[in-house]
Amino acid sequence: MKIRSAVLAGVGVIALVIIIGIVSETNKQTSENTIRVAFFPNIGHAIPIVGLERGIFEDNFGNSTTIERKLFDSGPQVIETLFAKSIDLAYVGPGPAINGFLKSENHDVVILSGAATGGASFIVHPNSQINSVDDFAGKRIAAPQIGNSQDVSLRNYLSENGLKPYQKGGTVIVLNIPNPDIYTLFTKGEIDAAWIPEPWATILVQELNGKRLFYEEELWPENKFASVLLIGRQEYVVANPEVVVTWLESHQQTVNWINDHPQETRIIFNQFMQNTLGQTLSDSVVDEALGNLVITTDSVNDSIYTFAQRADSLGYLGRDGYTLDGIFFDKTTNESLGGNN
Repeated sequence: MKIRSAVLAGVGVIALVIIIGIVSETNKQTSENTIRVAFFPNIGHAIPIVGLERGIFEDNFGNSTTIERKLFDSGPQVIETLFAKSIDLAYVGPGPAINGFLKSENHDVVILSGAATGGASFIVHPNSQINSVDDFAGKRIAAPQIGNSQDVSLRNYLSENGLKPYQKGGTVIVLNIPNPDIYTLFTKGEIDAAWIPEPWATILVQELNGKRLFYEEELWPENKFASVLLIGRQEYVVANPEVVVTWLESHQQTVNWINDHPQETRIIFNQFMQNTLGQTLSDSVVDEALGNLVITTDSVNDSIYTFAQRADSLGYLGRDGYTLDGIFFDKTTNESLGGNN
C-alpha cells in the first residue's frame, strides 16, 4: 500500500537523520545564530512543518539566523537529545514534556506554547467484536511507547472502567509498540484495537476499514486536551529571550495561516513528506486527520496537570512525589513560572 510503504521507508530515513544530527552536534560548537528545532514528520506537527516550509520563521529571524531542522519519531528521543544540548526547541506530546521536566536535575524543559489539541482515537479492527469498553476483556490493544500520551490515556481509561492490563493481573493485553508496527499488526489482524494519534488513526480507518470507537477528546472537559506542545531547553530559553519571543510570534502567525488555509496546508504537508520520506499520504487521509486536530497555541494547561496526575497514578513519575512548578513559560515576564493557567 502507498501509505504503508511511505511510512515504513520513513522510519529508516528518520533514524538516519537522528544519528547524523547527534553525531554532527557532538563534533562542533553550535553557532550563536543557529536555532536547532526538533519535530516529527506527521500532521500533528503542522506548525513547524508549514512554518518552515513557507519561510515564516526564517523571514522573521532574517538571514543572519540559521534554523536547523531535526526530525525524530518519538518524544523520548527528543528529550534525550535536548538533555544532551543538541537541540534548543522542540515539538512533542505532553507525556515526554512532563517526564523531561521531572527527570532532569534542573528542570531543563519548559513548555512555551501549545501546538495542537485532540487528534487521538480508539480504532477497532473490523473483525474484532469491540463495541464498548465492556468488550475489552481478553482483547489485544496497542498504544505507542510506554509513558507517551496515548499509553497514559489508554491505561487510565482501563482503570476508570475497572480493568487492568494483563501484565498487572488484569484481562486486557496492552502492547506498547511504534505506530508503524501497530499498522502492520492491524493489517494482519493480530491486534483488536489501538489507541493511536493522527494521521495513523485515520490511516487505520480509511486504509484498513478500522472502526473509530471514539475520539479521545470526547473523554476530556470541554472536549479538548493538549496533544502537541512547543517546549524549550530551559538554559537556552533564559539565555535567548529575544529568540524565544520571535519564535513564538512566528509560531502564532503559522497557526493563523494554517487555520485560514487548510487545503494549502495539506499540499505543503504532502510536499514535505515527498521531499523527506519520498512518498505522500492520500489527500483524503491528510484532510480528515487535519480536521480531527485543532492547530492552536493553547497549551490547555489543565490537561497537562491531568496527564501528570494520571502518569503518577500509573507509577511513571517515581515514588517521591512531583510538582510541575516552573514547567510553564510566562510570556509576559519572559520567565519560566509554574501553575499559571
